[in-house]
Amino acid sequence: MEKLVAAVFFFLAMLGATRAQAQAGKSFDIPRYIMSSGRLTAEQLVTFVATTALESDTVRAARLAPLYIVEAQAEGVNHDIAFAQMILETGFLRFKGVVGPHTNNFCGLGAVSTKQTGHVFPDERSGIRAHIQHLKAYASSEPLAGELVDPRYHFVSPKGKAPTIDALAGTWATDPKYAAKIKSLLRRMYYSAN
Repeated sequence: MEKLVAAVFFFLAMLGATRAQAQAGKSFDIPRYIMSSGRLTAEQLVTFVATTALESDTVRAARLAPLYIVEAQAEGVNHDIAFAQMILETGFLRFKGVVGPHTNNFCGLGAVSTKQTGHVFPDERSGIRAHIQHLKAYASSEPLAGELVDPRYHFVSPKGKAPTIDALAGTWATDPKYAAKIKSLLRRMYYSAN
């Protein structure tokens, strides 16, 4: 019941914020291209996780956020997009799907069913780097800047087939609303930061 009440209050707050934003003429435009620059700080990313999702692992989020920024910047990937995708894929680091928290797999690499639960990475940084590299493979035909750790990198063909968030729906995931979910998270993240 507490979760339902919290969700209702959050929805009402977001609705009111959206109306206030529209009235004030403010815009929280989200990036279109994956190969772009993020604008949120590590603190803003962690605050969003901590204030948005009940039972989220905020301690882990605090470790991951700066790593997402560093790894994404190294490859030219927008860290805001990658972090939003991680939130979507892990359910705010609650890992309620087929991928477990021990795998350090933050984007569901190789996870297709309860029998194929995806790749396991030795540490958080490796898992984040694999996520960023896989996202770059979808978004760009440019070579990787760092040493390859993504075991599925070679499966993305052609490289650069999904340069925008919208192009991830039907390529990265079969969910037709996949891109809309990432964009919704980004809007909420930007609103939260302001």
